[in-house]
Amino acid sequence: MQLVLATNNQDKVREIKQLLNDLPVTILTADDFQDFPDIEETGSTLEENARLKANGIAKFTGQAALADDSGLEVDALDGAPGVYSSRYAGVNVTYDDNNQKLLKQLHGVSQKQRSARFRCVIAIDWGDGTTDTCEGACEGFIAEDVIGHEGFGYDPVFYYPPADKRFSEMTTAEKNEVSHRGLALEAAKGLILQRLSRSPD
Repeated sequence: MQLVLATNNQDKVREIKQLLNDLPVTILTADDFQDFPDIEETGSTLEENARLKANGIAKFTGQAALADDSGLEVDALDGAPGVYSSRYAGVNVTYDDNNQKLLKQLHGVSQKQRSARFRCVIAIDWGDGTTDTCEGACEGFIAEDVIGHEGFGYDPVFYYPPADKRFSEMTTAEKNEVSHRGLALEAAKGLILQRLSRSPD
């Protein structure tokens, strides 16, 4: 099986490839195609966006495609930034722009009230008109400053209590064990293996 990762985000590509590297599947990325499109995230939920991206890239490439949409949900902000996590501070912003806006929005909010979770929905369009989805979530708190150099996105402000670390202070392997994307991809691996077991030799 060939599986195209439906993203232009190199940080996501690196993380997903590492999590899927033990599968008997050939992973293709945007670099393997000319004029690889950037599918617009017009959905109102993470699942809708994941489906949009998987369906769009499967149609473009003619191959099975895997997409994820992830979001950070902060309880004190009624679940924001949520589906708008990557563009919280605007269009074409940096990770730090988003982090700084989040910290500003939470200024004066006590640590106990800064609970949050990362959620990830993965959609796999199998290229035959069917799409499956699965989900992962990870609970934590939003810190009061930016620390650490690992990871990407909101990792420098997301504190994970069981490890007493932020995601930005974990190795990739440590983070993949517990992260929303790691858990969602474990479920996705199960879907892929099921599909492979049904495929003729």
